[in-house]
Amino acid sequence: MSLSFRQSDIIEIAKQNGRVMVEDLALQFGVTVQTIRRDLSELAELGKLDRVHGGAVLRSGVSNIGYEDRRALNAEIKTRIAQVCAANIPDGASLFLNIGTSTEAVAHQLLNHKDLMVVTNNMNVARILVENTNCQIVVAGGVLRRSDGGLIGNLTNSTIEQFKFDYAVIGCSALDADGDLLDFDFQEVRVSQTIIAQARHSFLVADHSKFQRSAPARIASMSEVDVFFTDQPLPSGLARKCKEWGTRVVYSGRTTGDSH
Repeated sequence: MSLSFRQSDIIEIAKQNGRVMVEDLALQFGVTVQTIRRDLSELAELGKLDRVHGGAVLRSGVSNIGYEDRRALNAEIKTRIAQVCAANIPDGASLFLNIGTSTEAVAHQLLNHKDLMVVTNNMNVARILVENTNCQIVVAGGVLRRSDGGLIGNLTNSTIEQFKFDYAVIGCSALDADGDLLDFDFQEVRVSQTIIAQARHSFLVADHSKFQRSAPARIASMSEVDVFFTDQPLPSGLARKCKEWGTRVVYSGRTTGDSH
């Protein structure tokens, strides 16, 4: 699919500003907001932009988009994925929830669980779970990353190493064709690797947009994940690898693969 002149101009504006807004573009190009929304949807389908509330942001391979924009991106899909993930976590479990908007969505779905112990390096997760009086919350120490409320660094790793979790619920910034989980922050990668090592069962929550993105730092292989919760079928090569690894893939609607 070739781009229209307007769509090419939209991409250039996004490169300059990092994001574009529907109403601003409509005024600039003298077209309706519906026309701009169609343009942005087509650009998103082509992998050029990521849609967010009110506009779109540039898809980047070396730096992540803003946290509030990520929270708005595919929010309803993340909620459905989180509902299925939370349904697989029993009352009385111990678990770790790491940094990310997908894990925050899981936290919202755990508000009615009982007798949980949740360890997290995500201040947003801790604030969400305060509403569940049947949940013990342990916040891992570390350096606060103000952009997203995450705690990272050696102190975070040291805290995590004191536990053995029933479940680790993690997110990632990207997922490549080799089945590698990727992220942007090298310190966050070390934390995620420690979380996986300290968990009896590892759950990955990620929507289909992660297949269309890239990031420079490797967290782990999907072979180290027990269950992957997502919303759309995996690319055929990755689906085949998950089956070989015994990684169970659960869609928000149906299941494929074999359990460990």
